[in-house]
Amino acid sequence: MAETAQPKQDEREVHILWLNAGLSCDGDSVALTSATQPSIEEIMLGGMPGLPKVVMHWPLLASDSGPDGGADAFVEWFHKGARGELDPFILVVEGSIPNETISGEGYWTGFGNDPDSGTGMADWQPMTVTRWLDKLAPQAAAILAAGTCSAYGGIHAMAGNPTGAMGVADYLGWDWKSKAGVPIVNVPGCPTQPDSLSETLLYLLQQLNGAAPMISVDDVLRPTWLFNSTVHEACNRAGFYEEGDYAESYGPALCLVKIGCWGPAVVCPVPKRGWINGVGGCPSVGGICIGCTMPGFPDMIMPFMDEPRGVTIPGPALQAHSGFVRGLRRITGKALEVEPPWRKPSEQLLTGYDPTW
Repeated sequence: MAETAQPKQDEREVHILWLNAGLSCDGDSVALTSATQPSIEEIMLGGMPGLPKVVMHWPLLASDSGPDGGADAFVEWFHKGARGELDPFILVVEGSIPNETISGEGYWTGFGNDPDSGTGMADWQPMTVTRWLDKLAPQAAAILAAGTCSAYGGIHAMAGNPTGAMGVADYLGWDWKSKAGVPIVNVPGCPTQPDSLSETLLYLLQQLNGAAPMISVDDVLRPTWLFNSTVHEACNRAGFYEEGDYAESYGPALCLVKIGCWGPAVVCPVPKRGWINGVGGCPSVGGICIGCTMPGFPDMIMPFMDEPRGVTIPGPALQAHSGFVRGLRRITGKALEVEPPWRKPSEQLLTGYDPTW
């Protein structure tokens, strides 16, 4: 029997299933539309080397739904992925994952209907995001968590929340690997920096096409080539920090630490990359860093406008004890990379939320 010819690299087809059914503002989807290096258009149209043919199923570009196909035509691609009919595909998750075991008779969030929930369409119940993850994760070649909400739970997972929200890795497990051996890849940010998201997506596509090695991630599953330095190390105000020149209010072009900037301890590529097309970024335009790329955000960061704990010491002592300061920053940074204990599946709500009804 003649062997079946293997498709060439540029003939392979990789589907991207973008699941934004989690608790989210869709800010990461909006961020991706602003990416320029590479742009989403370059990725989808094959304008970058080493790419397979890309078929993207993204609510912002849901061209297969509407009056002709109806909404079910779009959702059907996700059911195909769950049935193993799309191989390979990358699952992009946007939004935090609520704990459906405590949702009672209702549900926290869903996308489409679950055909297994009734004998006919009239009986079908909404498909929850946890149900989608249970069905899609085993079939996915890779999972990309877009934004801090899907990476670590984010604002929805803070203390006192009623949903028991968590990140994708909290739900699937931090040691989870896809059937292709790829770990969960987190690209955090509130929202994520546009180019960081598009570049990571590009890398995963190249990897699945055999044009790149296994993606490298750090201890909290962030791409190592993007999240390898602190905000402070690339900040254009860093020199003022070392000299002890701190702004006491917004306006002066001095170090912003004393008015709430966590830059010396927070790992984030924004100061190096800018925000859109190399321009902008929080401290670059006079805004403080609130640590939105860290697993402990926002609980470990608040209150936002106060001088960060363990980040500064008086300016003159900074020069004499630079080694001590660098060590202190590392300790503070590690403290921000610990998720609160309630971000996990549980039969009870662990966030301290006190219902008012």
